[in-house]
Amino acid sequence: MNKYELALVISSNVEEDVKLATLDKAKALIERFGGVITNVDDAGKKRLAYEIQKMKEGFYYFVKFDAEPTAPAEIESRIRIQDNVLRYLIVSDTQEA
Repeated sequence: MNKYELALVISSNVEEDVKLATLDKAKALIERFGGVITNVDDAGKKRLAYEIQKMKEGFYYFVKFDAEPTAPAEIESRIRIQDNVLRYLIVSDTQEA
């Protein structure tokens, strides 16, 4: 199992329950593909570097997890089509190793 980190930016113009449901869907995807979530960091609402879909702010979340090497591609392919997700990125988290 490798260590990964998912950076997730959720639209700032959604209700609190929709925001949490979107985060829960992303966490469920990680677990569905055999991942084990080790930490979820809520970085809060931040200004985007540039406008995305006419929005200037978004909610940032960083989810650390352990998974097999094939899992990130599967997770990204499903997060890509989720509503309210502005940007996402899964990177290998080698700084803890």
